Amino acid sequence: MRFKELRQKHWFKIISNRYVLILLVFTVWMAFFDSNSLMVHNELDEELNKLENNKEYYQEEIRQDKAIIQGLDDSFELEKFARETYFMKRDNEEVFIIEFQDSSKTN
Repeated sequence: MRFKELRQKHWFKIISNRYVLILLVFTVWMAFFDSNSLMVHNELDEELNKLENNKEYYQEEIRQDKAIIQGLDDSFELEKFARETYFMKRDNEEVFIIEFQDSSKTN
């Protein structure tokens, strides 16, 4: 096919239009080379999703901690928490740590 014959084709006339060429170059530039390209937007969307998941996790942790704090309003619960978590004792008590042997044999 010669160039003259190619120029007569309908699709070639549309593609070779200067406005179509400018639009095509602009689209390629915006999609790949611009600082706000589609690839950058995809990366930012993924990071946003991760941060939203982290936010949900930490909100659930906050809810659990608030429930524990509300339970510690009672002096008996506060004492129980201190004994179990921080191994605290009263002044007149002694604490014994009992270790059990494993059922597996070691050399």
